[in-house]
Amino acid sequence: MSDPQNINSSALKVLKVMQAMKGHSLTGVSNTDLAKNLSMSAATVNRCVNTLIEAGMATQLETGRYALSVQALSIAQAHANEMAKASDRISELTQRVMAGSY
Repeated sequence: MSDPQNINSSALKVLKVMQAMKGHSLTGVSNTDLAKNLSMSAATVNRCVNTLIEAGMATQLETGRYALSVQALSIAQAHANEMAKASDRISELTQRVMAGSY
């Protein structure tokens, strides 16, 4: 486990808010819901959301709710693409091994 002295508690709060936005890309989530679900004050959630927006990781929707930004979603998509390539490569190698085993 990490040494608590080497952890940035503010950064952890921002990341927790970001994680709580997962699954709300289309409809967004309100500050009130985030605060309630994370047991954080509304002011803390507001600072975290503003930090995510400034970093380009979140956006405010027309409804006033918040969602992960295209930039944040592109990180997830890049990971999914990398995993798909790795899976394809493993399948290719498996097929080659199986073809050579006869």
